[in-house]
Amino acid sequence: MSAEAGTTGSALRPSPTNAAAAGPVANAAAAAVGQQSAVKIRGSPSKYVKLNVGGTLFYTTIDTLTKQDNMLRAMFSGRMEVLTDSEGWILIDRSGKHFGTILNYLRDGHVPIPEAVTDIEELHAEAKYYLVSGLVDKCNTALKRKKDEYNPVCRIPVITSQKEAQMLISTSHKPIVKLLYNRQNNKYSYTSNSDDNMLRNIEMFDKLSVRFNGRVVFVKDVIGGNEEICCWSFYGLGRKVAEISCTSIVYTSEKKQTKVEFPEARILEETLNILLYERLDGATNFDPDSIPQVGGKLASIKAQSYQSDEDERP
Repeated sequence: MSAEAGTTGSALRPSPTNAAAAGPVANAAAAAVGQQSAVKIRGSPSKYVKLNVGGTLFYTTIDTLTKQDNMLRAMFSGRMEVLTDSEGWILIDRSGKHFGTILNYLRDGHVPIPEAVTDIEELHAEAKYYLVSGLVDKCNTALKRKKDEYNPVCRIPVITSQKEAQMLISTSHKPIVKLLYNRQNNKYSYTSNSDDNMLRNIEMFDKLSVRFNGRVVFVKDVIGGNEEICCWSFYGLGRKVAEISCTSIVYTSEKKQTKVEFPEARILEETLNILLYERLDGATNFDPDSIPQVGGKLASIKAQSYQSDEDERP
């Protein structure tokens, strides 16, 4: 950039006497400083300037830089001194990653806001530094929206009546695992380990619902239409195929007690078995991407076996 833009101020040059006395290190530092100068930039709005922002180079007009009332307008309207190198690049000691976005906002008045929260936060910091208030507001709005967004890992229906349960079972195109738990159904006192086992059953349900999300519908029954306290039910193609009751009555010398168990191995076994009931047809609301390879192969074997039996019949 030439000096015709009305630059003022003198170059910062080291004193020859002091530089020689300071030794080689001081000489090198002085030489580096000597390559830079502090100037005030003035010029017509159409004049182009060269910017070196943290090592990233930009080329734009004074009109773009001074469109809005911010730090860049102060820097390029002659109110502030800016640092230039020997080639005329104006040096700005900030990251250049989002500076292009800031220039585009100054040019057009709007820019797409990044999707990643980290990028939004970085852009917000740079816009705040340059006092670009409009872009700061847009970043604040985007960050608030990101904070309010809620993307659950999986959704768990909670049923409160037998009618709801039957409707869900009859309309679902996926296998269903239902956990009924209702501690209040108990007529007797609990054994010492029952509360811990009840919690283990609930934790197992949560883990399985995340593990098989998209392939199996997991349902919580917190009311229960019978005297069950903790019971697993497994449904496929609209009918119950297995059930695991985790409660029993034990007799002590003084009174009856309710015992809650945690049959972990059997729960896992029945959950894996229920995967065989994944539908392979083009049923409505059925996601073909959720068909597992193992389930598909087993279903195919069943179909071939059934066809063979039909062929052997007289």
